Order: sequence, then C-alpha cells, then structure tokens
Amino acid sequence: MSVLLVEDDPSIALVITAALEAEGFSVDCCDSIAERDRLLSQHSYAALVTDVMLTDGDGIETIGAVRDAAPQMPIIILSAQNTLDTAVRASDTGAFEYFPKPFDIDELARTVRQAVGNAETKRGEGEESPVAGLPLVGRSAAMQAVYRMITRVLRNDLSVLILGESGTGKELVAEAIHQLGHRKSGPFVAVNTAAIPADLIESELFGHEKGAFTGAVARHAGKFELASGGTLFLDEIGDMPLDAQTRLLRALQSGRIRRVGGREEITVDVRIIAATNRDLEPMIAAGTFREDLFYRLNVVPINLPPLRERSDDIPALARHFLQLAAGEGLPRHSLSDEAERLLSRQPWRGNVRELRNFIYRLALLVREDRIEAEAVVPLLMQGARAEIPDQVAILDHAVVSWLNQSRPAPGKVYDEALAAFERPLFLAALRETQGNQLRAASLLGINRNTLRKRLTELEIDPAEIQR
Repeated sequence: MSVLLVEDDPSIALVITAALEAEGFSVDCCDSIAERDRLLSQHSYAALVTDVMLTDGDGIETIGAVRDAAPQMPIIILSAQNTLDTAVRASDTGAFEYFPKPFDIDELARTVRQAVGNAETKRGEGEESPVAGLPLVGRSAAMQAVYRMITRVLRNDLSVLILGESGTGKELVAEAIHQLGHRKSGPFVAVNTAAIPADLIESELFGHEKGAFTGAVARHAGKFELASGGTLFLDEIGDMPLDAQTRLLRALQSGRIRRVGGREEITVDVRIIAATNRDLEPMIAAGTFREDLFYRLNVVPINLPPLRERSDDIPALARHFLQLAAGEGLPRHSLSDEAERLLSRQPWRGNVRELRNFIYRLALLVREDRIEAEAVVPLLMQGARAEIPDQVAILDHAVVSWLNQSRPAPGKVYDEALAAFERPLFLAALRETQGNQLRAASLLGINRNTLRKRLTELEIDPAEIQR
C-alpha cells in the first residue's frame, strides 16, 4: 500500500518516510499542492499525510479538492501552526487525525496504519467553517492536547468533564466546544452550581411550578429547558449537593425533567459539559459525590493544565489580553521582550485569570506605549506583598542592600539585579532538592523546561549540586 506524504521540510519528510516504510508502506513524497494534485491524479493512495504550510500555499484550504478526487482516502494533517484555529480547521476537513509539531513519529506511523485499516471513517464532510474569534490562546504541547480533545467532541453529544484548577479557563473550553460544534445554533447556558444555595439548586436546574414553595409566584423555566437544543455547562459540579446529584443523574439517564412541584415530565435535548477544580475520586470514596454520576459525566475528560505548566504560552496570552484591554477602552500597549520573559517566570497561582487581571492593571497604570520590565516589577511586588508579606520584606531588605553596595548604572538596574539574584536563587533551590530539577522547578513555581534552559544559560550543573 502506498502513502502520499506532502511535506516541505526535507529532514522531516525523511524521518516520516522511514517510519512509514517500517510499517510496510511505500511512500511518495512531494512539497507542494500542485505536485500533490498531480500525483493524486495519477495514483491511488491508501492515505494522505500532509503539512499545512507548503511551498505554494495552505494545504488545508485545498483539501476540498482532495476530498472530491478521493473521498474515501483518510487524511492526516501535520502543522507547526499550533493553535486551536488550526486544529479545528483540520477537523473540519474530516481529517482522520491532526498532529501538531513536534510529534511522536511512532505515534504518527501507528495512526496512519489505523487510518488505513479504518478507511471508511469519514468525519465532518460538508460542515461550514468555524466561527472567528476562537477563545483559547496557546501553542504549548499541553494546550495542543486540549485542542485535539476539543476537536474530537465537536460532532457528537458525548458528555464532557473539564478538570483544572481555578482560573485555567474551563468555561472557555466549554464555550469553544459549543461554538465550534454542531449545536452552535442553539443556546449555551452556564450555571455555577457552587453559587446557588442548596435549597434552590433543583429549582434553578429543573424549574418550578407556581406555588411550589413560598415565593414561587409564577412558573419558572429551569436551566435544562433554557438550554434545550444547545449546551448546558455545569460549572463546579463537585460542589453540588447529593440530593441534587440524584435528580441530575436521573435527568441525564432519561432525557426528561420534572419541575419542582410539577407532575408533567418534560423531554429536553441538551449536551452536558461539566467542570470542576476538585478531585472527584476521593469525594466518591468519602460518599460526597455519586460514583454513577461521575461515570455519566466523565465520558470524555479534558484536563486543562495550570499556567505554570505552559509558561511558553504566557507572552501570547499577555499580548492577547493587552489587545482585549485596548478594545475595552484602555490605553494601547506593547510588551518588551524582557517584560515578556519576566511575566513568563512568574508562578501565576491564579492561572490565566490572575494573568488577565494583572495585564489589565498594567494597561491602566503604565503610561508609556511600550511596557518595559521596570514597569512590571513594582506591580508584581505589590501582589507579592499582599500574598507573602514576610518573605517580601526579606527580599526588600536584600534588594536595598544590594543597591547600596553595587550602585548599578541608570538603565541597568533590572539586568544587573536579575544577574545578581537569579543564580544564587537557582543554586539554593537545587541544594534544597538535592539537584532534582523537577522538584526545584516546583519549589520555584516555574516550568521545568524553563528551569533547564536557564540552568544551561547560567552554566549550572544540577549533578554537581550537593545538599
């Protein structure tokens, strides 16, 4: 069986060809849309593996012609443009799989083998293009995994459980699934179950009849009815009372609800997406969360990473929030490279939400068009003082002492302070963790890859660190 590989990077093409040949395929290679179409007109291929950006254009934009010529041929798309937009565009072509670069070459080879074995698989043909203004930002490997999971649930109604710390953007993922999926013409209804009093949650979800309880002066439609035909997003599902969990499970199993105080059962058509920042399995063991409800919701889990595990995305997020702030009437700014690097080194315990609020504060308070690191430091210190006053007082004393002794030249304070304090800080963290880089990165609140890069640049060898 033959596979057509369309890839404009010769080294990548060589590696992929070797991996596919090891799977028993013969491989034809080209690097352009024109050559791809010529080969497809002359030969029959078991699968197409194609990059997005080719020497003569966008490989995704022309997939329609490939579909017309070979509707049963599975397509695997590769891309270095690692955004949700690219992942969704790939999914909209009916591609069997999408691989952001860099990818696992063995996984790619296995996927091609699986695609050929399931050549009848066809997804998403005839769907219109996704809406503009996609809500998620980031090209890190962690976010690529999220994007791929999103694209796999766009054309079905499987229940999704989004797991992640507070502030990581769980509702944005739910909105993306709705806006890009086949229910986008229906309503998206979000309800924070933690914010509703326990005695009112059933009324909010299922509605109530007039006179059902004191204060029920009229019939009230619940969130299930309001979301019918669309998506119901149940945020903080781990905080839902047990009795409400029971009624929710019954509604999910039957597709019908009954208003509080009512007798009539109402059929509802909703897609359920739930989210929580809590670990539900210990709650199941403790009897505070129903195991059967967990399995009903957890059909497709999506784990949303904390910001500290995708620090490479912070500059793009910061620029994105500056644009949003400008669109809301705040002054328009840009960030210097050093300011972006400084932001990327922060732990952001409040995740994306904390970063967004910080960037808005920067946009409001900084007067210069270009935000330099020197303008970022004072605001970071203000936040640190509010969180850990004792440690910051110690840091303040150390910085003042250093300034008095070193007297750096004007305009060089930040660079020299960073050089003075970063190396001893990393050495102390490595000594504390006996040279373990993973534990040192966790202690510092930074990404392990960031730590490893800085250690190389500072010529620090963790293997030589002793406690």
